[in-house]
Amino acid sequence: MIRVEDRGDCRTITLARPEKANALTEPMLHDIAAAVSQSTARVLILTGEGRVFSAGADLDGMKAGLGLSPAWEAASGAIAAFPGLSIAALNGTLAGGAMGAALACDIRIAVPGATFFYPVMRLGYRPQPSDPGRLAALIGPSRAKMILLAGQRIDAETALGWGLIDRICEAQALIDSAMSLAEHALSADPRHVAALKRMTNGDTP
Repeated sequence: MIRVEDRGDCRTITLARPEKANALTEPMLHDIAAAVSQSTARVLILTGEGRVFSAGADLDGMKAGLGLSPAWEAASGAIAAFPGLSIAALNGTLAGGAMGAALACDIRIAVPGATFFYPVMRLGYRPQPSDPGRLAALIGPSRAKMILLAGQRIDAETALGWGLIDRICEAQALIDSAMSLAEHALSADPRHVAALKRMTNGDTP
């Protein structure tokens, strides 16, 4: 229930389960990991179909133990390890476990009506292991605790101010905006892109 499209050296992965608010199942997570790790593209764009990027984990799947599946870390880990530029083009609300895939991207842009929340405290679940650290690295420990421990739901303007997202774009311009951000990475030597990415991540180039 994902759709993969390659346009030149840009791979776009679209969550394509809009009738279920793009809630993530284990097969979808495996498919995301494979679509990223098997790609030779220079740029990766992750987006969703419909008005919601993802409501998080599929509820029936959670009842069957999806919350403990290593597929979550496999998907976000593949995105984090992608050597090129990765952009989350958030077409709507980002919730729960779906936060991990977006946090693993290099850049996040969102539509004005997007909201952001991770209701692990209320539901009695734990976030995936990498998510709290990536969240805190972006917005700071206190604001990460506002989302994870205090259960705060924030709007796009707040997310922009906190640094959770990097730009707000109208829905009709979302993918074009992502492609605009990708222009330099698409035209550069992929080794140069990878080296700059490692440097900004604090790794040895």
